[in-house]
Amino acid sequence: MVKTDILIIGAGPTGLFAVFEAGLLKLKCHILDALPQPGGQLSELYPKKPIYDIPGFPDILAGDLVNNLMEQIKQFEPGFTLGERAETIQKQEDGTFIVTSNKGKKFHAPVVAIAGGLGSFEPRKPLIEDIEFYEDKGIKYFIKNPEKFRDKKVVIAGGGDSALDWSIFLSNVATEVTLIHRRNEFRGALDSVEKVQELKNAGKIKMITPGEVVGLNGAEHLESVDVDIEGAHRNIPTDYFIPLFGLTPKLGPIGDWGLEIEKNAIKVNNALDYQTNIPGIFAIGDVNTYPGKLKLILCGFHEATLMCQAAYQIINPGKKYVMKYTTVSGVDGFDGTRKEAPKAVVKAIT
Repeated sequence: MVKTDILIIGAGPTGLFAVFEAGLLKLKCHILDALPQPGGQLSELYPKKPIYDIPGFPDILAGDLVNNLMEQIKQFEPGFTLGERAETIQKQEDGTFIVTSNKGKKFHAPVVAIAGGLGSFEPRKPLIEDIEFYEDKGIKYFIKNPEKFRDKKVVIAGGGDSALDWSIFLSNVATEVTLIHRRNEFRGALDSVEKVQELKNAGKIKMITPGEVVGLNGAEHLESVDVDIEGAHRNIPTDYFIPLFGLTPKLGPIGDWGLEIEKNAIKVNNALDYQTNIPGIFAIGDVNTYPGKLKLILCGFHEATLMCQAAYQIINPGKKYVMKYTTVSGVDGFDGTRKEAPKAVVKAIT
């Protein structure tokens, strides 16, 4: 049983920043996330893309923002359980909660903050017969370890940034990369399209457009794919087929927790503290909804700040907290570190 002050479900930017705001209030946090690394969409979908609306940063790569947030919260020593999904929640007689993951791990906290972004992501799978049979036998919807494809033949399907970027990257890893798209036009960053064109001209990427993978072959492991090319069929030997058609967000099991849901988002009280209809459970970031809601990272940071203030009152009933600016109070980490502004020097000028 993991015991903590605030259990944060979701390791995206909003969930990570909540750790910092909770730390200022001397509250410990544990983060539970279904993805294998922190960062949420920023790490999973576009780590190398710039973000332009983070205050103080004219532009910052999504992956760098995640790294900065991880550095910012390091002194507050949050716990992480990654690669596990929040499955069930039970309210205890004392008002606290026990959340159980899909792998049976239990988390006990007086406050639960759902910061699950757009929910748990599921890949959009192509409608191909027997596709489930080949999952983990040659079909990959995510690329977590590119070295897995070292010296292998790879077929990638898709027309967006992910398909382009991974085709470029794997052209230096795999022995053969074939990119297949249903149209001749690609919807992605211009420099990525141009780079793929260069690699195609150099013979490092094979291209089939317009084309569509319609069949899979192999006894125990994927051995080849059947491709429809404007009515003609072609068989392409391959070790891996990677369909990159985007991700579908779903609330998942959290949608069955008795929370008030509206259009696949959790309704919260935005006039006060972003608490849900269940006292002690909050929803912050893209996962929540309220009148005037904007799905922006900076809005999630604001919601996390107010949520932590309310969580403090739940955890410390009747205890008054006097907010002080970090420029005045400094920041004391749970690891014994301290950050503070240089003290003024008192000295006469003669």
